[in-house]
Amino acid sequence: SVAVLQALKDGLKKAEADPSVKAVMICGENGKFSAGADIRGFSSPQTRGVSLAPIVSLIESSEKPVVAAIEGVALGGGLEVALGCHYRVAHVKARMGLPEVTIGLLPGAEGTQRLPRLIGVPAALDMITTGKHIPATEALKLGLVDEIVEENTIEAAIRLANKV
Repeated sequence: SVAVLQALKDGLKKAEADPSVKAVMICGENGKFSAGADIRGFSSPQTRGVSLAPIVSLIESSEKPVVAAIEGVALGGGLEVALGCHYRVAHVKARMGLPEVTIGLLPGAEGTQRLPRLIGVPAALDMITTGKHIPATEALKLGLVDEIVEENTIEAAIRLANKV
């Protein structure tokens, strides 16, 4: 939603400007990172001026480490947000993917560029063209996530952020 995009943008800019903040952790609520965009919002006039790609680029260009704490799902734009982060920690039951292709859409926030850089072209092409969701264990093997945990993902992401 526009509110989530604006909150990400505002939060990151605030963290960047605050010298006491050493790292940033991005997470979702209620055990879910993000299921991506609501396609009904694509044609909404309220989305003008706030879009996902520049926010993912803002995350990626942060001088402070940004860690994604992935619980539940990171799909579509949610995965693209995680791809913009410098590190990704996923719960063992988390699933990731770019399912928008199944309804004829390509990932629109540069996921088609970031994913191949991270996991290689063959694996990225498979995910991008099929829309399949992969489990955290496979994401770890591919290099999509840096760590998987069975305990509290947010606490693990904070530990990683403090370490880096």
